[in-house]
Amino acid sequence: MITYENKIILAPMVRIGTLPMRLLALRYGADIVYSEELIDWKFLRSKRKQNDILNTIDFVDQTDGTIVFRTCDEEKDKVVLQLGTCDPDRALRVAKLVENDVAAIDINMGCPKEFSVKGGMGVALMENSDKAFDILKKLVENVTIPVTCKIRIFETPEETLNIVSKLAKAGIKAIGIHGRTRNERPQHPVHTDIIRYVAERISIPVIANGGSKEIEKYSDIFKFKELTGCSSVMLARAAEWNCSIFRKEGLLDMDTVIKDYLKLAVDFDNSPSNTKYCIQNILRDLQETPRGRRFLDCQTLEQICSIWDLGEYCKDKQLMYQNMGIQGRWQVTPSELEPPNKKIKTNDINLEDVAQMKVCFIRANFNDLNLPKSQLHAWAGKNGYKIPQYETQQVEKLFRTILTFDGKKYTSSFWEKNKKFAEQGAALVCLFYLNLITEQELIKLGSIIK
Repeated sequence: MITYENKIILAPMVRIGTLPMRLLALRYGADIVYSEELIDWKFLRSKRKQNDILNTIDFVDQTDGTIVFRTCDEEKDKVVLQLGTCDPDRALRVAKLVENDVAAIDINMGCPKEFSVKGGMGVALMENSDKAFDILKKLVENVTIPVTCKIRIFETPEETLNIVSKLAKAGIKAIGIHGRTRNERPQHPVHTDIIRYVAERISIPVIANGGSKEIEKYSDIFKFKELTGCSSVMLARAAEWNCSIFRKEGLLDMDTVIKDYLKLAVDFDNSPSNTKYCIQNILRDLQETPRGRRFLDCQTLEQICSIWDLGEYCKDKQLMYQNMGIQGRWQVTPSELEPPNKKIKTNDINLEDVAQMKVCFIRANFNDLNLPKSQLHAWAGKNGYKIPQYETQQVEKLFRTILTFDGKKYTSSFWEKNKKFAEQGAALVCLFYLNLITEQELIKLGSIIK
């Protein structure tokens, strides 16, 4: 079972703490890794699926097929799921969904962002300590894995100790403390004295957080640990900028870190947008260099990888995955929606005499000039045909379009996550039947669903 003594930890970071970055941190030397904060209601509309191609466990949003959380055996005993919640019952329902796939559950009580606060989550829980206690207590009493929480300090050491002491009585195994108040930001100094005050007076391990400005190399982690008197240290921005901060042997150069990260992003089919965001936070000011600007223009994972000489690696891996059946996201159909909506009729559009294929539209594989609809409309105009007409059916957050062109109808049987994508999917089917795109080209684009 996971413990929190003398550990170096990757902190929860929005959009950073996805599987590739967590694995990179572990391979560089981190002892524990936290997921990004995941909101309870989003988790509760997901289903757990075994991904036999990637050898991962995927929690798939049943409204649009996107991945809410992806994990694998390599991190199973070291990954902590951080949950955003304001309700004990919802928190427990999520915990029961994941308790066999993660090492621990952490409740976010430190996020100061408006979204969290308005929802009664994050630091809002510090103003309602009874509810915070109830959430933790319910989890501790009903799950088999450790439960922790992460908070921000109050204005005084005494206030901070009071809330920590109360939360500790719920039976949590450790508490993370960010050394800034609710209203302070990274430019403000971290209050190591308040963290130390609490750590010296509480019986459970305290994880110090907030020292990234002072942590530039591996040895600085332990200086921060000594300053705060804590059991363990949690790194956010220092790891976000250069994940090799976890290496005892010393920092690696930026390009090596990016390449190591990109290989994991490719191996685990990470989304191009998330991959790009993580690299942006490594490059920082270097985004303004010629290479940085080329990177910012990238739309696909292969384009990003090409800048670091991994284009062929990405291309080969993606082709292999596509041939094995991966299409960028899981397919969800109306009949699989949770909970099922009995009022929905999925036959609102008559599919008789409609040419169908199961293809999906992956936006990252197209630029603004070669979108399927653009190709089809340009061809129609050039050859004297009327522009196609589109009729779209919506079921919850799933969409399917019937395209009518030159008296014939076309559709994709793949339900898309928005109307625009559904129209593009139907256009792909029409292009295929008009012999304007081949099956091999569709396979290369990752659009054919097997």
